[in-house]
Order: sequence, then structure tokens, then C-alpha cells
Amino acid sequence: MAFIQTMRWFGPNDPVSLMDIRQAGCTGVVSALHQIPVGEVWSVEEIKQRIQLIEADNHRYTRLTWDVVESLPVHEDIKKGLPSREKYIENYKTSLRNLAACGITTVCYNFMPVLDWSRTNLNYRMPDGSLALRFVWEDFAAFDLCILKRPNAEADYSEAIQEKARAKFAQMSPAEIATLQNTVLLGLPGSNEAFELATFQGLLNNYKHIGDKELRQNLYYFIQQVAPVAQEVGVNLCIHPDDPPMPLLGLPRVVSTESDLAQLMNACDVQANGITFCTGSLGVRADNDLPGIAERFGNRIHFVHLRATKREESPDNQLIFHEADHLTGDVDMYAVVKAFVMESKKRNELGRPDVHIPMRPDHGHQMLDDLNKTGKDKSYPGYSAIGRLKGLAELRGLEMAIERSL
Repeated sequence: MAFIQTMRWFGPNDPVSLMDIRQAGCTGVVSALHQIPVGEVWSVEEIKQRIQLIEADNHRYTRLTWDVVESLPVHEDIKKGLPSREKYIENYKTSLRNLAACGITTVCYNFMPVLDWSRTNLNYRMPDGSLALRFVWEDFAAFDLCILKRPNAEADYSEAIQEKARAKFAQMSPAEIATLQNTVLLGLPGSNEAFELATFQGLLNNYKHIGDKELRQNLYYFIQQVAPVAQEVGVNLCIHPDDPPMPLLGLPRVVSTESDLAQLMNACDVQANGITFCTGSLGVRADNDLPGIAERFGNRIHFVHLRATKREESPDNQLIFHEADHLTGDVDMYAVVKAFVMESKKRNELGRPDVHIPMRPDHGHQMLDDLNKTGKDKSYPGYSAIGRLKGLAELRGLEMAIERSL
């Protein structure tokens, strides 16, 4: 099989257990040390503790290993290109060396300023009654224009969208406004804590003089410093695309298209400078040829996220999408998976050690018994056990069918 089947696990507080992941058929775990503040060194001791936790039951049950770090976060000072970035880059290098010393060789990261992934609805009701994540541009505009009231935000929206957003906001109840605010300001994946509205504008102001050109330069500087170290110690770095792949809140985003990926790969042309191929993030844009990108960049793709998004029709052509079932939506999942099956065969012929590529079923609908869970038992948005199990089962069957047909 081309893929190593994995699932994301957010650590001891994750309501989805390691046994759940094991019983889903995974052999790999995707995890991170969320307890360590961004920018600080991941020590060998902390890394080994997480490995021991993941492998604790390997003597009794199917073996699980920590295969991918997602993510080793990049400090905001690096993204902003401040003088203090040098300290954080050195810390990043040290963390990479420590991970390599512990046998972990795939490290995912992203370069999205301030916010990570963004949605406007975490509980969009699907026709079968399950719940999905959704993004509606006019709802995002309503947050930006009417809740955050970002200076000069009007420049980012057409007059039609501004009118719709303000009209919608005027009809929203206080509870609906609070839900939209909390949804947009939600922090990193695996967290139910949101940014504070009172301080959020200040975070955006830090990027006042950083446009597309400056953010690209800061990204390329970062990768030119850390990728050679990763190459030296045998670690594959893989950047996650922007989600959604477009500028938001006046912030530039520079990992959204095939051209963006090509420029980044060329900025530091070593194998360790690679890509997390996320079909959900890249698939939001109709101009991204996902099977083609998988084929053209296959040798630099070190980690794969498979999920499908569905762009919804809109009379004013605004961006609206929801996360569909893994084999539906706008992603040609057959062609994408086939591209990776062929890439795995190429790697095998070349004698590469990374013949099998870590893959996780990204996100999943909240469904069945997961709909009834509350409190500490409720999973993080997009990361319910049963929805991801369903997605993995579908993807596993698709991969096997492709393998058998060749």
C-alpha cells in the first residue's frame, strides 16, 4: 500500500483515544506537544514522554508509532520578520535535531499569520443529519465588518457582499452573533479556546506593514535557515497550505496555489523542504489541479491529508463551501489517490526509504453516537472518531482497488 494510515491525536486530553485510532486500522499517530509554548524548544525528554505514551500498549495490541509531528508551530516573530526571529529559528533547529534523535522524521508546519484554519459554521447540518464544517464569505464579512469592525475592511468586500453581510447581521440574535464570533476566532486545531475579540485587532495590527511580498520573503528566509538542518538530520519538513486558500482579515496568505508551492520549493531546493498535500485546503480553489499537483510535486510531498470540500453555488459568486464526504465533493479523490500510488511505485524503484507516505483522513462529519457527546467527551471540531473512521474506511478501500487494478 502507498499510504501509512494515520490519525491525528491531540494528546492525553483528546476525547478520541489511542485505542480508538488503533481500532480504526491505523498504525501511525499524528501528534504534537501542544503544552509547550510556541517558539520554545521541544526537549528530548518531552518528545520521549509522548512516544512512550503512544507506544504504551504496543506489547499487548497492534503497534502504534508517532509518525508525524503536526505541527511544530512557527513563532509569529518569524512570520513578521522581526529581529527576534533569529532566536526562534535557532530553537526550531534544536527541536528538529531533538525529534530526529528520537526517530521522528516528518514534521508538518504552516505559515498562516495569526489565524490557523477558518470557518463560519462548525455545525452545518448535512442531508443525512450529520454535522460538517462550513465557510460562507458573507458570514465572514459580517464578522469582519460588524463584530470586529476592522479599519478599512470594506476594501476587501464587494458592495453587494457588504450589503448582504450588514443585513444578515441586523437579523442575528445575540446568541447567533456570539457563535459566529467564537467560530471565527477559534484557535488552533485541537482547541476549543478562541482568541479574545478585545485583543484580536492588535494581533492584526502587527501585520500592518506586511504584505504578500514581505510574508513570502519571511517564509523563504525561514525555510532557507531550517531546511538544511532538517536535511542534515534526516527530517522531512512539509508545509500545510492555507485554509481557506485566500487572504483573510487583511492578512496575506502565500501557500494557496501551485505557483506558491513551486516558488517555495525553488526557494530552498532540498528534499527536506516539502509539502503537506491537503486536498481539502487546496481543493477550495477551482483553479488548483489537485491530481496534477500531486503528480508534479510528488517527490516533495512528505505527508498527505485527504478530505473533500464542496463549493456551493451562489448567485453573486461568493465563496461558500462545506466539508463533504471523503469520496464526494469537488476533489477527484480517485485521481489523487492514484497519483500517490504511482508516486510510491516510483520511490520504490529509486530505492528511496520513504516509499510509504503518511496519510490521514482529514476531518470528518460528526455523526452517530458522536452527536450525543458533550463536555469533555465532545470531540474537537472536525476531529470526531466516527466521522474520520468512515472516511478512512472509504479511502482504504479506494486505495486497495487502485492498487489491485494496476
